[in-house]
Amino acid sequence: MAFWDQLKAKTTEMSSQLKTKTDQFRNKEFANASMAMCALIAAADGSIDPSERQKTAALIMSNDVLSVFPPEELREKFDWYCSKLESDFDFGKVEATATIAKLKAKQDQARAVIQIGIIIGGADGFFDDHEKAAVRGAAHAVGINPAEFDL
Repeated sequence: MAFWDQLKAKTTEMSSQLKTKTDQFRNKEFANASMAMCALIAAADGSIDPSERQKTAALIMSNDVLSVFPPEELREKFDWYCSKLESDFDFGKVEATATIAKLKAKQDQARAVIQIGIIIGGADGFFDDHEKAAVRGAAHAVGINPAEFDL
């Protein structure tokens, strides 16, 4: 239970920090990378079942951090990345990771996308090993040491 309390406290802290920063990140590249990260979390175990996809989409729509973007645009982009992952997981993963990697030169935005992955991954109360691996992969793609996020 202590781990869950620690994870919950950490994600709450990340959310409040991100809410302040995200307003500065109002750009298509950040929105796309955020949705690519969310799709990678939804597909972290290698597949996306409809309830998981719907649950992740609901988390995206209710997330304060992402509220600076039009919800329908986020939903369309999330669905697009999910479809790529569903049709060919390996290729979809490469494409989603490449989208996140575009933020490598913008480290503040890259860190924010990593934090979004952690928040979405832990939103159900369990940040599993597959989700952690997806976030670690994204961190490596943008040149950030995953240990910075205790991954």
